[in-house]
Amino acid sequence: MPRRAHSLARRAHAGFSLLEVLVAFMIVALVVTALFRLFGGAMTNMSAADDWTRALLVAQSRLAVASAAQPLRETTEAGTEDDGRIEWRTSVVAWVPPGVNADVEQASQTMATRLFRISVDVRFPGIGDKPRSLSLSTVAIGARNPA
Repeated sequence: MPRRAHSLARRAHAGFSLLEVLVAFMIVALVVTALFRLFGGAMTNMSAADDWTRALLVAQSRLAVASAAQPLRETTEAGTEDDGRIEWRTSVVAWVPPGVNADVEQASQTMATRLFRISVDVRFPGIGDKPRSLSLSTVAIGARNPA
C-alpha cells in the first residue's frame, strides 16, 4: 500500500479532534439559547393577548349591561373583576352629536327621547405590569325624563 493511501486511511479512522467537538457544542448551545428565547417571547405575547382578550370581554359585557338598563339615565359605575386585575368604569351621559345646529338642538328639546353616550373604560396590567387601558362606547336612545 503506498504511503499516501495509508496516511489517508489512518486519518479517516482517527475521529474528531477536541476543537471540533467544542465548536459543535458551541453551535448547539447558541441554537438552543435562541430557541428558548423565541419560545419565552411567544409565551409572554400569549399571556398579553389573553389579558387583552379578558379586558375586551369585560368592556363588552359592561357596555351591554349599561345599554340594556331600563330606563336609560345618566349614571356612573365602577368596579373590579373577581381576580382584581381588571378595573372598569361605566358612564352614561346625555349626548349631543358634534356639529349639530343650535336650532336643531333646541327643537329636539321637545322630543320625548334623547341620545345617551355609554362608555366603558377598562384598565388592566400589560407586559411587565405596565398599565394598559381600553375604551369602548356606543350611543343609545332613551327617555328624556324617565318616570
